[in-house]
Amino acid sequence: MDEHAAVDAVDDPVTVDRIAADLRDLGVEAGDTLIVHSALSALGWVAGGPQAVVDALQRVVTDAGTVVMPTHSTQYSDPSVWSNPAVPDDWPEQIRASIPPYRPAVTPTRSMGAVAECFRDYPRTRRSQHPLYSFAAWGADAEAVVDDHSFEHGMGEESPLAQVYERNGSVLLLGTDHETNTSLHLAEYRADTDAGETTAGAPVLRDGERTWVEWADIELDSDDFPEIGAAFEAEQPEGVTAGEVGAATAKLIDQPALVEFGVEWVGANR
Repeated sequence: MDEHAAVDAVDDPVTVDRIAADLRDLGVEAGDTLIVHSALSALGWVAGGPQAVVDALQRVVTDAGTVVMPTHSTQYSDPSVWSNPAVPDDWPEQIRASIPPYRPAVTPTRSMGAVAECFRDYPRTRRSQHPLYSFAAWGADAEAVVDDHSFEHGMGEESPLAQVYERNGSVLLLGTDHETNTSLHLAEYRADTDAGETTAGAPVLRDGERTWVEWADIELDSDDFPEIGAAFEAEQPEGVTAGEVGAATAKLIDQPALVEFGVEWVGANR
């Protein structure tokens, strides 16, 4: 929604206090490991914008817990396959040769939303080294969640998603739905399917020099994520708590249960 609609969506400004109270009502607790997907505009008019959302998440989860967000930079993906928009045939080589190296401290996110873009630069937030599929984390286990993020199979077993799974974490969908739910990518890796292999590459900084690196991955596909999420909610309603945060519909989801369900669903339906 635009800013006029955001004002009309709420009776009072959505504040840090209100967001924190709504998160607690939803079931978020101190000490949780929480991977957050958010759409700021869905919350209504937020006093302080994305900073208010980050502050509220940190207040509720506290230093004893860990807040994680995807901070992907897919502007580093292969430009020869871009379609929205596509680029002229003679551009991909120029783009690969000239794009600055990925640097966790400064490279912006792409299509991750205002909250994730704000969060990646927060004090004591750590961001992983993956040029395409980085995650940022803050809190007790931030270092353990993001520091060993493998380039290969970037949302698989050596990714922050798997670290959230190992910690019995939760997914918070804040004004979004399962189409943005990156935890279902972990299910893709674990499912018994013949996922196609691909090679990706991007420039990174190594010893102060721009260096092109390449790695192996599977062909990821999120087209059926809404269907998987709907099936999970129908079959395992105990794994989902729904409520409102500001004006947004929010869902708090058992991440390991969702991933395990996704593994079975992908194996049976793809």
